[in-house]
Amino acid sequence: MSGRKYSKQTTGPKIERFLKPLLKNAGFRLRYEIQDAENPHPGFENPDVVVKFTGPDVDLLLANRAELLLALEHLTMEALRMPPEDHARLCFDANDYRALRIEELRLSAAAAADKVRRTGVPFAFSPMTSRERRIVHLALRDEPGVRSESTGVGPHRQVVVYPLESQPAAARTPPPPPGPQYSSRRRRR
Repeated sequence: MSGRKYSKQTTGPKIERFLKPLLKNAGFRLRYEIQDAENPHPGFENPDVVVKFTGPDVDLLLANRAELLLALEHLTMEALRMPPEDHARLCFDANDYRALRIEELRLSAAAAADKVRRTGVPFAFSPMTSRERRIVHLALRDEPGVRSESTGVGPHRQVVVYPLESQPAAARTPPPPPGPQYSSRRRRR
C-alpha cells in the first residue's frame, strides 16, 4: 500500500523485541498480534501498523480510559525512536477500544456542537490526548455554526467549542485548564 512508512514486516520485529520481554517481566497475561493496518476510520485515524492485544489481562490495559494501553504504545514508540510526527502511524488496540472511542468522541463532538449552537455558550471538553483532540476537531469541521480550538498546556490541553460568531482568538481569554495551575517559571529550592 502506498503512503506507508512502517509495516508489519519492517517494524514488527522491532516491536516484538521491545514488547515480548516487557510484558513477560511485568507478569501480564497478554497475547498480541502485529498487523498491517486496515483502518475502518481513515478520516480520523490512519495508522500503518496495529498491535492488537488479547488475553486475561486485557481489562487492565483498558482501565482508566485505556491508560496502560496508551502508555505501552507510547513507550514502544520511544523505544523504536519514532519521531513525534510518525506517532499516529502505530496504534495499539484491545477489544476494539479505538473504534469505540472514536465513535464516542464523534458523538460527544456532535452533542457539544448542538449545545453551543442552542445556547451560544462555549463548551470545554475534559483534557485529552492529542490523538483524541484531533478526532474531536475533525468531527467538528463540518458542523455548522461552531468552531473548535485546543487550549491549555500539557496534560491539561483540551478542546473548546465556540459559536462561530464568537470573538477572534486574540480578543478572548480561554477558559483556565482544569486541575492545578502551573507557573511557567520554575521555583528554586
